[in-house]
Amino acid sequence: MQLDRELTLVRELAKKYAALAHTDENQEHYDRCKAVNDLKPSRPPVWIDEVPWHEMNFDNHLTLFCEDPLLRQMEWYFKEKLFRWNFFRADMYLLPYYPIMKSSASSGIGVSIQEETKAIDSKNNIVSHHYIDELDTEEKLERLRIPVITADPQQDENQKARIQEVLGDILPVRLCGGYIAHSPWDTISMLRGVEPVLIDMMDRPEFLHKTMEKFTQIGLSEIEQREKLGLLDPCIESLHCTPPFTDDLPKPDANSGRITAKNVWFRAMAQMFSTVSAAAFEEFEFQYMKQLAEKCGLVYYGCCEPLERFVPILKRLPNLRKLGVSPWANIHKMAEEIGGDYVYARKPNPANVGAAFDEDTVKKEIRETIEVCVAHQCPYEFVLKDISTVDYKPQNLIRWNQIVQSTIDEYYR
Repeated sequence: MQLDRELTLVRELAKKYAALAHTDENQEHYDRCKAVNDLKPSRPPVWIDEVPWHEMNFDNHLTLFCEDPLLRQMEWYFKEKLFRWNFFRADMYLLPYYPIMKSSASSGIGVSIQEETKAIDSKNNIVSHHYIDELDTEEKLERLRIPVITADPQQDENQKARIQEVLGDILPVRLCGGYIAHSPWDTISMLRGVEPVLIDMMDRPEFLHKTMEKFTQIGLSEIEQREKLGLLDPCIESLHCTPPFTDDLPKPDANSGRITAKNVWFRAMAQMFSTVSAAAFEEFEFQYMKQLAEKCGLVYYGCCEPLERFVPILKRLPNLRKLGVSPWANIHKMAEEIGGDYVYARKPNPANVGAAFDEDTVKKEIRETIEVCVAHQCPYEFVLKDISTVDYKPQNLIRWNQIVQSTIDEYYR
């Protein structure tokens, strides 16, 4: 009886989700996001991601009741999406199917992160880190190896069959692959800590080049392996918290249907390079990242690091399409550099939905972005992410979305 009740619960949630996924409004969200990625500016889409879900459950909207592991996973998927839609939908897009990520595993790169952490909230996965340097000598560097990636298509098919039994004719089920993400400096900073790397840029540049040569070979091999295993996919739900929808990715070969790197997005960043010069960025990041990026269809570059110094270098990527504009970026300089040639992926400051929520601050940040992007004819989007806390006040996030939408309304009738 318990299993029957859980099946009924999940199916009812799926029906609510499917009804919303087929609304005109949902299609409008998709079209709006795609227009910006295709460099055809319209009203800027707004996305909210990396939500502190442990702080969001009020009135039991997110309480899970299923005990069966697979049904519990499905219950969370639908409840999370419905919660977003009901309380801060922004321009989120509900897929017209239930996605199952294809399973894969990696043998690892030969070294692992060693760290100490401190937390102020045991329920929050955002913690303070102190990293132990695991790549500071030639001997340790020799431990790096190219990982072996494996897939399990039979397991995927078995899971798909079971989920299809649950959802029946309510919602299609689709096995999904992914895009290519490459951020070796994020990995290196966790294997070493940031300070030793910055010192080595001055004292041991040749050692860092050896490090990056190894990580570049690892990245190139991973692309090749994922292509062969059928793990790549142009149809993705999110491109690291931003809308991925576009008509401009090259189509897979019509005869074979094989998906290669040329058919998918490439995502890269070097967050620890926030304080380095443009020359250091080109020497230690760009020349290596470029080797992978050129193999892919479209490139989205940047995360929390301010990029205005690096945009002239990044423009040399022929398939560059989207640039992250972080809370610490010079938004005016970024707009001047980007113009109408790339997507201006504006990331408002997540601190503004924290304890010190201030409506005027939110309005000012959004207005400044709108006006600078309109002045420079930038295709742009708002992506609120890295939300480590809302001080257990979900209303902060709900109100943020309302303010942003009403502010955009002032410019787009």
